[in-house]
Amino acid sequence: MKKALLLPILFLSFLMMDIKAQDISLDNTTLTEKQLATGLQIPWEILWGPDDHIWVSERYGKVKRIDPENGNTNTVLDLESTIWGGSGEPGLLGMAIHPDFENSPQVFLVYTYSLGFTTKREKVVSYDWDGTSLSNENVILDNIPAENIHNGSRLLFLPDGTLLVTTGDVGNSSNSLNLNSISGKTLRMNADGTIPEDNPIPGSYIYTYGNRNSQGLCVAPDGKIYSSEHGQQRSDEINLIIPNGNYGWPQVEGICNTSLEEEYCNNNETEEPIWEWSDYCIAPNGIEYYNHDAIPEWKGSLLCAILGGIQAKEPRLAQFELNEDGTGILAENQYVTNKGRIRDLCINPHTGAVYVATNGPSYPGSGPNIIFEYVNEDYISPVTTINSDNQFVKVSPNPIHKKGRVEFSDNFIGHQYEIISYAGQVVMSGEITESVLEIRRRFLPSGMYYIKATNEEGTITQTIMMK
Repeated sequence: MKKALLLPILFLSFLMMDIKAQDISLDNTTLTEKQLATGLQIPWEILWGPDDHIWVSERYGKVKRIDPENGNTNTVLDLESTIWGGSGEPGLLGMAIHPDFENSPQVFLVYTYSLGFTTKREKVVSYDWDGTSLSNENVILDNIPAENIHNGSRLLFLPDGTLLVTTGDVGNSSNSLNLNSISGKTLRMNADGTIPEDNPIPGSYIYTYGNRNSQGLCVAPDGKIYSSEHGQQRSDEINLIIPNGNYGWPQVEGICNTSLEEEYCNNNETEEPIWEWSDYCIAPNGIEYYNHDAIPEWKGSLLCAILGGIQAKEPRLAQFELNEDGTGILAENQYVTNKGRIRDLCINPHTGAVYVATNGPSYPGSGPNIIFEYVNEDYISPVTTINSDNQFVKVSPNPIHKKGRVEFSDNFIGHQYEIISYAGQVVMSGEITESVLEIRRRFLPSGMYYIKATNEEGTITQTIMMK
């Protein structure tokens, strides 16, 4: 075996974490935790695609496609030289897949860009999928104001084929109630960017207004639309989306419960949240309606990714119990509380498994990040998926105390591997000449790493913890 290349190691103590699987125990169901992929750079949106792959937008500018069977990852679009990343919340953000993907294989994206030193904008675009990559950008809506903060950017196709787009107030709260501005809104458009004739305000994209920074959207089987929205210092919200709804910001934050808010609400028809966190900012993000038999305890509820705010207080996966008609939330149950900031989630429609994407330990996010799978292994899916065991990387034992081994599938032999610290440095690399690579404690100090192996089929990553 070719001798590995050793490079200096930068170790950050806060990146130490226990990678031992931490399953979720519900009343009658156990969800097994697995790491699907690591080494991602701030995943913002994850979607289950109609091709039975997970699609990922990374805020740094790449779109990746992951095989959920083995974690094999391919980059299908690279916009790193196109986007404006800034220092806070901009970049490549929301993503949606055309609902008629078989006949219209298009992927829709939102990203921020620069028009100069001071002018920043955001656009909604579509790309054509040819089976291996995305190409042919088509602009759907341009010239949306953008900033380092509050860019909204969640996308959602509705059952009628129209597209919802959330926009933030970009730090200027007066935008949200201004019907001449598209900032601080939920917009509705056709897939070609035209304005639907039945929008609540004729000739306008505006579907809701008075929003501060909505970063989650989902639709229930009965057509109800839910959103998650960031408050200022507190009063983050879960909202039920009503066409032409006024959600009050900046006159109202959360429910109407101060004298000034009550006065405004009495004089204006406003929509109050169906759930509010009133103590501090917890920053709710991606939201999904769970409607699968695999997890009976969660069926008919909302799942929401929680970042934990700037202070990263209590990041988690939240499960909301809805009332009978879905117009209110009865309780929040908390899971996945020890993985750092959770940005988004998606659901496998066959197995009912839930996937969550992490964004590092602190605001505004840092890589490498992980996609975790939570699956009920006792549930038998009516759909048989393709077995992808021909491509794998396995680490054992993990954590490694003195000596461990990395096993590669045969199709990696002759290709390169890298071991990368969670601080981003390549600390070991070489050619894969045999199916097993020994990892010895004297080569790698205590810390968190991941191994990356790439061949013509894609890339497999696995976390390694050295004790």
